[in-house]
Amino acid sequence: MITYGRLFIGGTWVEPSNPELLDIASPHDQSVVGRAAQAQPADIDRAVAVARASFEGGEWHLTPPAQRIAALRRFNTLREENAEKIAHLISLENGSAGWFTRAGQPGLTRQANAYLKAAEEFAWEETLVPSDPASPVRSVVRREAVGVVAAVIPWNSPFSSATSKIIPSLLAGNSVVLKVSPENSLSMGFLAELLEQAGLPEGVISVMPADRETSEHLVSHQDVDKIAFTGSTRAGRRIAAIAGEQLKRVSLELGGKSAAIILPDADIDKAVAGVKFGSLLNNGESCIAQTRILAPRSRYEEVVAGLKELVESLKVGDPNDPDTFIGPMIRPDQQERVRNYIQLGIEEGARLVTGGPQIPEGLEKGNYVTPTVFADVDNSMRIAQEEIFGPVLVVIAYDDEDDAVRIANDSEYGLSGGVWSADEEHALAVARRVRTGTITINGASIAFDGPFGGFKASGIGREYGAVGLGTYIEYKTVTV
Repeated sequence: MITYGRLFIGGTWVEPSNPELLDIASPHDQSVVGRAAQAQPADIDRAVAVARASFEGGEWHLTPPAQRIAALRRFNTLREENAEKIAHLISLENGSAGWFTRAGQPGLTRQANAYLKAAEEFAWEETLVPSDPASPVRSVVRREAVGVVAAVIPWNSPFSSATSKIIPSLLAGNSVVLKVSPENSLSMGFLAELLEQAGLPEGVISVMPADRETSEHLVSHQDVDKIAFTGSTRAGRRIAAIAGEQLKRVSLELGGKSAAIILPDADIDKAVAGVKFGSLLNNGESCIAQTRILAPRSRYEEVVAGLKELVESLKVGDPNDPDTFIGPMIRPDQQERVRNYIQLGIEEGARLVTGGPQIPEGLEKGNYVTPTVFADVDNSMRIAQEEIFGPVLVVIAYDDEDDAVRIANDSEYGLSGGVWSADEEHALAVARRVRTGTITINGASIAFDGPFGGFKASGIGREYGAVGLGTYIEYKTVTV
């Protein structure tokens, strides 16, 4: 059994204020796979205090950028060397299928490398050419750290969410308190070990597993200068209210209900195969999952039949089984939430193509749901408008291209999406009309050099690359 009996505060493992450890249950069979200390408000106060002291002392944020880059490059190398262990820990605590946790490791490398490249090319200090040649002054523009950053991440993809925040924040010279979900205490405990080995100065980074109430204590703390949050839109609204009241800097990566538009000329077999990864990744517990499938009426039943065959072919079960594609939901309440949405879809009048609210046979001990496809779905239905966060797909018919774009945009969210077509330029033209932060053509993977984030209720601000790095800096102008 894995045990983390202490908290990682400011680079040091310390005794928690509450010695009681939380049991970490396997989503597969409810067995206890680990135990870990959980942060209380007093522990948060201590982490923020050492972060503030480290920032005011200047040892990190006054360090030349090249040295900060070297330190984060060491951390990334350590993470790469431990990729298999990281994948195993996430599957153990989250129930994410092994194929997904292993496949995500190269993505973490690309994410980190994009930030490192951006930091190397960043104009940390530049002298502007005056717009008026007769100007009596010259302007020196500096990009400096914000201060103390509270980074708050969800449980569904812990390493990706953590590194997408701590790497750019630390590269910019900030001190960081990373608040992680209790469910991820094992993988995030190991993240703390890697950060310790990377050799960051004292006080610069803390990793704190804690509940929601303790999380609110962190984001409300008077010595926190910026909040970086990934999670639900409901929680994001609360955090935005706190940030607004206290005039903290804030960036929010929130929920989604993304649409995959299959155009009439698309190769249906390829589009359906793409849905396997674009819509059902991480057991469907993904904010970027394209769970609204928009199909032309002329090929609607072809798409529905293809999705039925696909979903019924996917093995549901033990995430450690290499043949498993979909594992369990992370907790019993999440399992019940998804099953209730499936029942709601039936009550709303959608056609149940495959799946249903029943628990898969032989998997009753775990938090399993049956992957489900609904057809004859109207976009006004709750199953088409609300984020279910599970392996549930809804297939919506459209009349023409304008109708497809209208349906795709008829959502409070705007995080991700996809377009499928035999003509890439035509697909690109359609993609330009969809109000979403990221959209892929014919199943292309998300690039980490470009900014990632959402329109509308899917968030504020962007992550990844130079734009993501820029969310952790303040501008200072010095005139000479």
